[in-house]
Amino acid sequence: MDFGLILQLLALLTVANSAPVLIKSIFGATADWPLDFGRQLRDGQPLLGKSKTIRGVAGAILCATASAPLIGLDWRIGALTAAGAMAGDLTSSFIKRRLAMRSSSKAPGLDQIPEALFGVLAARVAIPIGVAEIVIVTLVFFGGQVVVSRGAHAIGLRDEPY
Repeated sequence: MDFGLILQLLALLTVANSAPVLIKSIFGATADWPLDFGRQLRDGQPLLGKSKTIRGVAGAILCATASAPLIGLDWRIGALTAAGAMAGDLTSSFIKRRLAMRSSSKAPGLDQIPEALFGVLAARVAIPIGVAEIVIVTLVFFGGQVVVSRGAHAIGLRDEPY
């Protein structure tokens, strides 16, 4: 088991997860175009919701790509991990909309597990990651995001705590 790799992947997932929130706090509503362009499906719910933006997804991928070399990983691993994490986040949003849950509503597990799991599985394309590492990264990310989200809310970076 490679604990160094686990920490590196957790760092990349944290960067990818945090980047959209930080970018929103810096730029406000500037260029925050919804990724689904406001499209609704037959169920009357948005495809993803207004909080999933082109700026947020692009920012997550760019920030993780730039951060990867700073923690000893190839930039491509940062891009893969962030792209996978964003795919997981968008999948969660899609499912929540189908369940008629509003944007930014809380769904423990659904809000964290796909993001971490898809991110680590995407990184697995480029680096050897075992099942144990995948499980550990996913579980630690799940627990850590609840704590980090509450701290981000306390300092005004998140609109709502988790």
